[in-house]
Amino acid sequence: MSSFYRLKASQLDHNFLETLKAKFGDKEIEIIVSEVDETAYLFKSKTNKNRLLNAVKNVEHQTNLIEVSLEEIE
Repeated sequence: MSSFYRLKASQLDHNFLETLKAKFGDKEIEIIVSEVDETAYLFKSKTNKNRLLNAVKNVEHQTNLIEVSLEEIE
């Protein structure tokens, strides 16, 4: 059995460890820790990557932008 957890380091607490213990009991487990690069994660999908790159181009060229005043969002 395998499980994948994605969380912030600050969220690691006693409850998280107890959850692991309850799920895996006395079985040997392996914990691998790696920092998440959000840009790489967002670029995994070709569609999402193209969408984000187009948005950057729009901002750079000041095209296809929607302006919203603070009053409108309050």
